[in-house]
Amino acid sequence: MLKDITIGQFFPGKSFIHKMDPRMKIILMFGLIVFVFMAGNAISMGVVLLSTVLILLITRVPFKLYFKGLKAIWMIIILTSLLNMFYIKGTVIFEWKFISITWEGVRQSIFITLRIVCMILISSVLTYTSSPTALTDAIERLLAPFKLVGLKVHELAMMMTIALRFIPTLIEEVEKIMNAQKARGADMDSGRLTERIKAMIPVFIPLFVSSIRRAVELAAAMECRCYTGGKGRTRMKVLRYKFRDFFAFTVIAALCAGILYINFRFPEWKMTV
Repeated sequence: MLKDITIGQFFPGKSFIHKMDPRMKIILMFGLIVFVFMAGNAISMGVVLLSTVLILLITRVPFKLYFKGLKAIWMIIILTSLLNMFYIKGTVIFEWKFISITWEGVRQSIFITLRIVCMILISSVLTYTSSPTALTDAIERLLAPFKLVGLKVHELAMMMTIALRFIPTLIEEVEKIMNAQKARGADMDSGRLTERIKAMIPVFIPLFVSSIRRAVELAAAMECRCYTGGKGRTRMKVLRYKFRDFFAFTVIAALCAGILYINFRFPEWKMTV
């Protein structure tokens, strides 16, 4: 399960999306996620699905990496789908004792599942195609207006990026600790829930100690490189919008406008209730 968590990983490449300005990628990611949830009927949802697949193809990142990330949260997706299937009233297609499944519930369940999957895949595109350094610069530049109200934008962007970057490292550390504990005879895969929780204590304590050690080492490394914060700091690569960024923005804007038009034009295909 831990190996399936791919949050924070960067896959180097030279695709169109890799070369885009990370600021534009962040803006378009949030825009697409908003319109994924605005897709109100089967046709617009189909457009969203096709667009998502096309974006994944453009990144040239192996599909197995994207779906590997989905495996880590499949339980959440299934639980959300079941809740919508059993609790939405309508035309009953199956009933047994207190369990009732309606046609409207099935449609809503499929719709919610597709939305969650598209949202996760679109979010993965950002981290797979943007290096931690690029994301730090992009977040700092986008939050620059908040400096006027005293927000320490650079420090905030640095903390967010470091936290994102260390997720794969901590997952790898957990795997090593668990394997070491199992080699010593620890049983973490059987027994009652309380027993499994107690068995994880020897994992969390070394992980906590290791995290503190890594934080201290990182702080020492930054001090040795004379890091003093964002004031007066220069960048080797200055972010600049280029033609491909405006082209991508135009395409996504047209896509979002098309989704809104389809919602308005074909109300009879509405799937939400």
